[in-house]
This record gives sequence, C-alpha cells and structure tokens, in this order.
Amino acid sequence: MTRNSLTFKLALLVLAFSTLILGAVLTTTYLFSRSLIIEQAEENSHIRGREVANLLASLIKPIEQSGDNIGLVLEDADISGIKLENLTHHVVSNNPRLFGMAIAFEPFVHSRDKLFFAPYSYRKDGEMAVTQLGSSDYRYFYKDWYQLPRELGHAVWTEPYFDHDGCEALIASYAVPFYRRQGKAHIFAGVIRADISLDWLQELISSIKLYDSGYAAMISRNGTFIYHPVGELMFNETIFSLAEELGDEELWRIGRDMISGRTGFIQRDSVRDHRPSFLLHMPLPLDGWSLAFLFPVDEVLRDTRALTRSSLITGLLGFVIFTLVISASVRRMISPLGKLSKGAMEIADGNLHAELPAPVSKDEIGQLTESFGQMQESLQSYIENLKRTTTEKERIESELRIAHDIQMGILPKTFPPFPDRVEFDIFASLVPAREVGGDLYDFFFIDENQFCFLIGDVSGKGVPAAFLMAVTKTLLKTVATEGFKPGQILEKVNNDLAEDNEACMFVTLFLAILDTRSGELSYASAGHNPPLVISSAKGEFLPSLHEPVAGAMEGMGYSTVKMTLEPNDMVFLYTDGVTEAMNEDEELYSDKKLLNLVNEKQYNSSQELIQTVAGSVATFAGRAEQSDDITMLGVRYTGEQR
Repeated sequence: MTRNSLTFKLALLVLAFSTLILGAVLTTTYLFSRSLIIEQAEENSHIRGREVANLLASLIKPIEQSGDNIGLVLEDADISGIKLENLTHHVVSNNPRLFGMAIAFEPFVHSRDKLFFAPYSYRKDGEMAVTQLGSSDYRYFYKDWYQLPRELGHAVWTEPYFDHDGCEALIASYAVPFYRRQGKAHIFAGVIRADISLDWLQELISSIKLYDSGYAAMISRNGTFIYHPVGELMFNETIFSLAEELGDEELWRIGRDMISGRTGFIQRDSVRDHRPSFLLHMPLPLDGWSLAFLFPVDEVLRDTRALTRSSLITGLLGFVIFTLVISASVRRMISPLGKLSKGAMEIADGNLHAELPAPVSKDEIGQLTESFGQMQESLQSYIENLKRTTTEKERIESELRIAHDIQMGILPKTFPPFPDRVEFDIFASLVPAREVGGDLYDFFFIDENQFCFLIGDVSGKGVPAAFLMAVTKTLLKTVATEGFKPGQILEKVNNDLAEDNEACMFVTLFLAILDTRSGELSYASAGHNPPLVISSAKGEFLPSLHEPVAGAMEGMGYSTVKMTLEPNDMVFLYTDGVTEAMNEDEELYSDKKLLNLVNEKQYNSSQELIQTVAGSVATFAGRAEQSDDITMLGVRYTGEQR
C-alpha cells in the first residue's frame, strides 16, 4: 500500500476523522467538566461570601440600629451629661461587637459655655472606660467621622482609622447625625459615633479557607485594604495604589467594580504568589466595603485534569486497535477502484470527453463507473447552461444598475439646494433596500415664498415600486405648482394614481407647504408616518390624521392642517424603513427610540439630525440585512429673511 494509493488515503482519512472525533470527545469532556467545576467553585465562593455578608449584617445591624435609635431619642429629649454617659456605657456594655460609642455635640449646643461636649464609652483592656472627646489638640468637629454625616445629612460608615485621642485603637465608625427641634425646623445638633474594632473583623476574614491555599481579602469603600494575607498591604495600601505600583490596569478596574458594589468572577494571577487563580468579589453590608475570594486554578481543576488523563490513555489504546482494523479492511475493499483511476484522472484534468472503461459488474464499482459516465454528460450540459445563464444574469444586473442611476437621478441630491435662501435649511437622504426602491422625496418652490416639500413610500419593492415612485413624484410636482392646498393636491394625485390601477399598488405620502415669511406650515397626509416637529423644548410627533393611502381608490378626501413654526424649529420626515428597521434579534427600531434620540440634544442643522438618525439606525441593525428603503428629509426654519 503506497502513499499515493486510494487505499492508503482512505485509511488515512478515516483515521484522521477518528482522531478528530477522539480529540473532540476528550476536549468536550474536559471543557464540560471544567465548566462544571468552575461553576461549582463560583457557587461555593458565592455561598461562602453570602454567609460572611449575612454574618456581618447580623453583627453590624444592631450597631446601626443603636446609633439610629439614639438619634431619634436625642431629637426630642434634652438629656443631661451624666445620663448621656450612662446611655453610651449601657449600649456598649450590652453589645459585645460594639467597641465604643460617643455622642458628640455641636459647639455650645449642649452647654452654652462648652465648646466641646462628647461623652465616649469604650472597651479598654477588657473593661469599660469613659472619657470626654474634644480638646484644643482634638477638635472632633473637624474629623471625618463628624464632618461626613453633618454635610451629607445621613448616617455613614467611615474609612478605618486609628483614634489617637479617644480609644487609641484601629476602628471603623458608624456616624449618625442627630437634630433638635426648634419650632417647625430641625437644627443639626451633633453626631452619634458607634465604633467597631477591626481586629475581630480581620480575624473573621482570615479564618475563611478555600481549597488548599485560597484566601480572602477585604477593602473599604475607598479601596483601602482592611484585610489581606500580605500583611504590609493592610491600611498602608489601597487596591488602586497597588495597581499603580504593579502597572496592573485589570486590578484597577476590579477595584472600581468593588467599591461600586458590583459582584464579579474572573481569572487572574494572585498578587501574593502570582499563581493563576479565580477571583470572586462581592459587596458587604458596610457602606461600600467589599469582600474578595481568590483560589488557585490548578487546585480547582485538579480532579478534572486527572479524569482527562485517564480518558486520554484509554482513548489512545482504542485508537491503536482501531487503526489496525481499519487499515486491513480498507485495503481489501478499495483495491478494485484502481482500474477506474486512469479515466477519472483525465476527467479531473478537464478532459470531459475522455474515454471511460465499460462497467464489468453490477456492484458498487460498476455503478460508480456508470455514474462517472453520466457525470461526464451532465458536466458538458451544465457548462453550456452556465454560460447562457451567466450572460443573462450580467445583462439583468446591468439594466438594474442603469435603473438605479436613473431613479437616483430624478431625486434632488445637491445640498444646500438653494444657497441664496436663508429662511430655512433642508437635507434629505435615501438608501434603497434593493438596486431600485419605492421611496421618494422632493422639494421645490411653488412661488417666491411658498416652499413645498414631501416624502412618500410606495407599496412593494423593486422595479414596479420604482416605476410608481417616478409617476407619483411627477404628478405631485405638477399638481402642487398649480397653487392648490396640500389636501387638494393629494386628492388630485390620488385620483390620477387610482385610475386603471389594476395592480392595486398604493403610496403613503406626507406633503407640506412652508410660508418662508411667516413660518406658517400647512400639510396633509395620505396614511404616512407622522413626522416629528422639533422645537427648542423637545421633539414630538404630529397627531395622525388617520386618512387613507393614495392610489388605492378614487374619490378619497384629504384634510389640510396648519401650524406655525418658530425660528429654529425643525420638521423631520421619514419612511417606515427607519422605525421598522430590524436588528439580528428581529427587534424593531421603533417610534419611541427615534423620539428619544431626537430629544437627546439640540441639532444645529437638518443634515446633522439626519446623519445622527442614520448612524443610530445602522448601529441598531448591526449585521442584519436591510429589509426596506430608508428615506429621511429634514427642514429647519430659521426665521431669517433675505
């Protein structure tokens, strides 16, 4: 069996596909099991994180409630200094997780002769201690824990800090502003400070274990490390300063997500030992604080890789046996095909008239020989038909290109069309869904001061729609220049189109006439999409007139409606190719999305508006095929006079 023989190639092909199937099975097994293991690891870390969050909430909530409740008590009660000290002492002693509490008053609020008054009860060496905050060296009303709730007007958790002049401990504080009633007014009176020691919080986080060497970390709302197994990072670095130091943009983005209260699960290298790891971060019930779990990838996927190795060994052993069996079977089955090789090679070289051997049997080899003969005749016939078809297709495509050029040529496309007219600016665009389409627009002066503009959409697509579009445009301009009102123009054009309309084609139209001196706009609609009128305040759709399309039936009447445009008002006309444009999920662009886009900003020209809408529709549609003609026309009334 030589390398060039069909037997060798077929055996090699079968073995190659078998190799691909084996590889696909092993890869699928590995990826599926890996995905399950990762999902389980993520779920386990989520569960562990929720346990920690719930535990913190159960420990922190009573502390927050204590501060909030005392704030409510102080609002209506004037309590003496001794009672305030007793109150803080009582609250701290009855809440084992509360390290200390202070009630700090505004200067001269509690006592007219005291600048400072802030009784503070806290734990010291296992015992309760009481002191007064405030001195010339410790003006507490300038501290963050006092200033933040005072300026924000609500309770906040502070960043961790070391209270040198109070409890001399590393703490975080829940600071609650409280007020006093003076008549009907509430006057800021001070801040209640409830402290928690960060020692027990760090101990809680450090006790979390994930896999063999996974660990947890915690940051405050400003990104400061509250806990990290790398001890020198705690309270000395923020996640952002560490990211800057390492030049790690991903770590900086993770920090932004964490302080924003987002939950995320990604793969990245560990800061501690640079091992590829999974990172889960989630918010904590501590005013912007966030918790992160990090555990090595190799520990998570250890069982998956062991399973893959076992499957690979088993698969390779089966592959060797399969190779021997396939080689022997193919050699025995394919050898008769050699007699057919010479004729087949001549056909492959392009000689469609090559002589083929006569079939000598009725088995598959004989049937194959007969098939080659039939294929030879079919190829000859096919090539002749293909030549004729190609010539005809090229002729049709050429005619369609000419029709497209003619159709586009009858539409005005030079902008600005009237450079000497300063009373308005106008812009329009048309993008057909096929080589030729059924949308139309036009604009022209009826007399010195009456400016007519219109837009339309013919039913159907292709050449018939393009033909009716050209007829409609011509009729509209002819009738409009005779001085009729918009409603009368549509009536006459409708009657002309409906006459002998055996194909029952119709067209939707919107036609308006603008008095360039006064801004008065009179318009009529034949079943067309309601235009948008955009003023300095906002854009809104004109009310629908609910009148029939043109060309379907003779004798239809159309109303003429008038309104006055203010300087810089814009009128935006469009066909349903805009609002009914679909994306790959078959969702419509919609009137609502168009209205929201128009109201996003002020547009300085009709060209800017149309280009913005066209860009928005194209972005929305993405790779979806354009299903309808997209036509837009905008007129902006300036109010200026020549």
